Amino acid sequence: MKLIIAILLFCSSTSVLGQSGDVKIIKDSRISNLVGRQGAIEPPAINPEIDGYRIQLFFDTDRSSLNDARAIFFSKYPRVDTYATYKAPNFFLRAGDFRTRLEAEKIKAELKNLFPTSFIVKEKVNLPRLEKDRKNS
Repeated sequence: MKLIIAILLFCSSTSVLGQSGDVKIIKDSRISNLVGRQGAIEPPAINPEIDGYRIQLFFDTDRSSLNDARAIFFSKYPRVDTYATYKAPNFFLRAGDFRTRLEAEKIKAELKNLFPTSFIVKEKVNLPRLEKDRKNS
């Protein structure tokens, strides 16, 4: 009896698995565009950023006093970039794209007399500029 039931189950399962047919996929053409964009290779960012440090030199509600502080800093360090941001109600002046805290501490120590309330901030910074060898120029 068990043998007959096993044979019947085996025969019925093979007939079910042997089915064939056609499948038609209907989709919006925008889906193909999205899939294409997801698979596309993107070039690297134009201005990549890394984790680093900047020195917050100054903040005030008056933009002209911020520009004065920037001029003072620029006269001493013309090759170090400065960044001014506004978060209501203050303007903030930050300087440098330092990779390590030690680099930022060195400049901060030199600026102790000019900007006594300056401190170091950890944030995303620009990659350092590549300088050409002056002997080969």
